[in-house]
Amino acid sequence: MENTPMRRGRRPRMAKPEIAAQVEGETPDVDAVAEAPVAPAKVLRPPMRKDYSLASAENRAAEILGHVGTVAEGVDEFYIDRSRLPPGWDAEWKTKTVLGAEDPAQMVSYARMGWEPAPLDMFPEMMPQGWKGNTIERKGMILMIRPKKITDMVRQADARKAREQIRAKEAQLSSAPDGQFTRDHAQVKPKINKGFEPMPIPQD
Repeated sequence: MENTPMRRGRRPRMAKPEIAAQVEGETPDVDAVAEAPVAPAKVLRPPMRKDYSLASAENRAAEILGHVGTVAEGVDEFYIDRSRLPPGWDAEWKTKTVLGAEDPAQMVSYARMGWEPAPLDMFPEMMPQGWKGNTIERKGMILMIRPKKITDMVRQADARKAREQIRAKEAQLSSAPDGQFTRDHAQVKPKINKGFEPMPIPQD
């Protein structure tokens, strides 16, 4: 038998099972054809629309006001909801970078005073979605926490130091150089007013 050279062109299509059976003179297996798996048709569903009902608006407003305060006060970017802090802990914003540069010595000073970065899961809404870090940072500041007992002790020490400075200044104003009368007389006694006044904020 001689080899017949193949013709160039398209490859012959494979006949379907039932057609091939008819060509060969056999009866097609109807049951086999019926049981063949059929790919399910894709159902195109419209995308789910976001709920913009009145109830969803009220829920969203309550969520926003829960961590920014009232709208009349404006949005405080450094507001801390202290009611959500764990019992016995305090939180403060600390400087982390100045002009984009971090000061390692300052971070070591914070650690010596008991401060450590607050974990992201404590206030997750303060950082955008997809934030890769585990800290809460904003405009060169970082939120840090430490035991409230340490904070109270430091504040008491600062208040005691401030009172001692005031007493020393009062004694200095009331004293007189050697050879002069004391300043206990009402006409020469210095008048010292104690009070608190807001410091002016420089305008940019």
